[in-house]
Amino acid sequence: MDNIKTMIFSWMPQLLLGARVTVALTVSAVGAGIIMSLFVALGKMSKNVIINRTCSAYVFFFRGTPLLMQLFFVYYALPMIAPALTINNRFLAAFIAYSLNCAAYCAEIIRAAIQSIDKGQFEASRALGLSYAQTMRLVIVPQSIRRLIPPVGNEFIMMLKDASLVSMIALVDITKATRNIEGSTRSALVYIPAMILYLIITAIFSWFFHKMENKYSIYE
Repeated sequence: MDNIKTMIFSWMPQLLLGARVTVALTVSAVGAGIIMSLFVALGKMSKNVIINRTCSAYVFFFRGTPLLMQLFFVYYALPMIAPALTINNRFLAAFIAYSLNCAAYCAEIIRAAIQSIDKGQFEASRALGLSYAQTMRLVIVPQSIRRLIPPVGNEFIMMLKDASLVSMIALVDITKATRNIEGSTRSALVYIPAMILYLIITAIFSWFFHKMENKYSIYE
């Protein structure tokens, strides 16, 4: 037993470095994805046919293809299409792929939240002389945010777990660090602290989103 404890403690520095990459990638990708998704969602709701169809095609593509394939496309295929698009930084490549994927899913979440607002509020805002942009910025979007927290929280947790896919392009996250340790020590016991680490990170962010949901509950 003491030998197992010693091994686990010796593995923790590598696992924690991997955890830092996992968390950094998830937070940055989801943050960027949410910002992009707002424009995509508004584009899907636009009456302009070109904008509407372009945004709809974007959502269809990124929701209809596997995230792993998107990651491979950004890291491996883009350089073959145009050398100028080569991305040598694995973290940056993963960030781009995950941000684009997250934007597609969050766009649908935002669109549903906006469309759930009573249409009477649109009409009242326009009657008060507010432009469409002012109506969205001052009336609709602030109310929609409360409805966004639970599904965005779920998307964040899913993205956190999907971050393990970056090990396929040799980016050292928790999963890649675990596989490296297993390869060097020939001990599958490393999966135990690795899974516990995932659970701890997931629990922390789940708690955070739960607090946010309670604070901004639409039922208050």
